[in-house]
Amino acid sequence: MSQVQFPSRIRYEYEHDPAARLQYAHGVWGGINPQGEIEINFYLESDKMPAFSERQVEPDGSFGQEMAPFDEEVRVVTRHIHSKVLINYNTARALLEWLEEKIDALDMEEEGAAPFAFKESPGGFEQ
Repeated sequence: MSQVQFPSRIRYEYEHDPAARLQYAHGVWGGINPQGEIEINFYLESDKMPAFSERQVEPDGSFGQEMAPFDEEVRVVTRHIHSKVLINYNTARALLEWLEEKIDALDMEEEGAAPFAFKESPGGFEQ
């Protein structure tokens, strides 16, 4: 019986989906779905736009002040969910480690250290 020969390296090449676009997120909403995956919904918050607005027309035909209906006691904020990501347990653990590394680097930068000193490695540059 022959032994399985494994490659000495694995190269990951990156491609961007033409539909991919940069999204800004103010927060995340989600949880564990019925299939045991973690569902992450990224959202952007903004004040809710009124259903309509009106302007008075003055007797001389000029526009007056614009008015929109609103409730003085309740501020309505819309959370627009722009991205939904499903990840499994192992990916969630890897994401957690990755985020901790990036946060540690930002903490170092806040403290005046140089976390972004790049060094050359056999596969290119690494942080």
